[in-house]
Parts: sequence; structure tokens; C-alpha cells
Amino acid sequence: MFTIGIIQDHSDTDTAENVHRAVRLIRATAARGAQIICLKELFNAPYFCKSQRADRFDLAEPVPGPTTDIMQALARELAVVLIVPIFERQAAGIYRNTAAVIDADGSLLGVYRKMHIPDDPLFHEKYYFTPGDSRPDERAALTEQTGGFRVWQTRYATIGVLICWDQWYPEAARITSLMGAQVLFYPTAIGWHPAEKDEWGRAQVDAWRTIQRSHAIANGVYVASPNRIGHEDEAGTNGITFFGHSFITDPFGRDLAEAGEGEEILVAQCDPGLIETVRRNWPFLRDRRVDAYGPILNRYID
Repeated sequence: MFTIGIIQDHSDTDTAENVHRAVRLIRATAARGAQIICLKELFNAPYFCKSQRADRFDLAEPVPGPTTDIMQALARELAVVLIVPIFERQAAGIYRNTAAVIDADGSLLGVYRKMHIPDDPLFHEKYYFTPGDSRPDERAALTEQTGGFRVWQTRYATIGVLICWDQWYPEAARITSLMGAQVLFYPTAIGWHPAEKDEWGRAQVDAWRTIQRSHAIANGVYVASPNRIGHEDEAGTNGITFFGHSFITDPFGRDLAEAGEGEEILVAQCDPGLIETVRRNWPFLRDRRVDAYGPILNRYID
């Protein structure tokens, strides 16, 4: 058995205060028994992708760097695993939407770099982020086959991390699950365009939750998705209202915990035995026709 926690909160323009708030909330989550804790996407800054401004690249930092140093010390102190999503400066002109994975002894296990990069009104991520790709490491042969998808064997469980827009892609969930993940974490920044909320708001939340619950069911894994909250302005627009509704679901697709639209901590116990039970009774992985899936490598089939 292992216990996971996710944190739903806001961010403002004071990055130091955002980190301070996250530290406080991580301590509170650990105090409730969480052993693996995940923050929201780009946790220490406002969602800066609402417009294309070169000065916002200054928000990025290296990994390891100042923020991961703070989080490594905190993980070591509390004996918890931390998933820390930040804006990474890998090199001049190469910036990533990244989640650093820190083990319970404070060691930096590695990073996941967001693979699927959206470009929509107020979500101009292609301007800022280079997509994730293969990383040579001790599992080089496997990494070449799986692209930038990775799992980590932490002190408490084997985890996979995907980020926000990745959550709409069953291929990402399937590959990460096939690599051995017991839980998929999806740090997120998703919200409403205020003018669309009345007509589409509820349906958007339902679609967001449904696609991720389907990943839990199809792969027999736990899924945990922390979203941000609060309205963030952007000059010349109506801004974005981030809708929260973070949740944790089990391998059968049952909700273990769900947040509203305010600051919340969600904690849930995960039983690896349930993964075994669900996969024995719904053996989707066994019955896959891997010999027939070649066409999926095409972007479109006509």
C-alpha cells in the first residue's frame, strides 16, 4: 500500500511566495499521510502562456536549480516523493515544460518533459516549449522505443508523470503504463475562457475528467490530476479562470477524492493488489493485438 497526495492551489506574480505556499501545502499533505505528492503544472508562476512575450522566458530556471534545490531538501526532511512541475531552461533557446521527480531521500531521479504541446487562444505553449524527446540514460534501448515517456521506481511506488495536454492522448497513458507505472500523475493548468463558461463550462470539466478516468480503466492504474485555480488576467483579453476539480481515481475508474474550485489537498491510499485484480478480470493488456497496430504511426489514414 502507498498513499498519494495532490495539491490544488493558485499562483500569482510573486514566484518566491508561490514556492513558500507550495512548501506549506506539501507539509500539510505529508502530515495527512501522503508519501508521493504532486504539484500543479508550472506551479511557481502564473500561467504565462496566455500571450507571447519574450521577457517571460526569464521565468525559466535550470534543473537542478534553485527551486529543485528547495524541494530536494524538503523531500529529504519529510521522507516523501515530490513531483515538481516547473518551466525549465535547458539551454539558450531550449525551454521545456518539465516535471522534476525527487525521491524520498532527496535525490533527483530525473525529469519528464511535456510531449504534447498545444497552441490555442490564451494557451500559446508552442511559443515557449520545446517538446520532450528521448533522453539517453541507463535504459537507453528502452528510451529509444518509448520516446520521451518515462517511469520512476521511487521508494514507495513506480510512478509515471505526464503533463496537462498529454492527458488527452491514450497513447501516452498506454506507453507509460506498459513501462510499469502503478499511478499516472497529470499536473495540469486547464481553465475556462470566461465568455464560454456558461455554454461549455460543465461539459469541458466532464470531458477532462472522463478522458483521464478512461486511462485508469483501460490500463488498470491509478490516476491523479492536480489542476490550478483562480482567475488570471491578461491584457487585451478576458483572461482564464482555472477550474480546479482535481481528482484521484482508482484502476476501476472510481473516484477516490475530488476537489471543488478552491484551494484543496487530496489524499488517497493506493493498493497495488487492486491493479492485479482489475487486470486479471479485465485483461486489456493481454488481449491487445500489437501485430495489428502499425497504422497508428500515421497521422491520418485516408
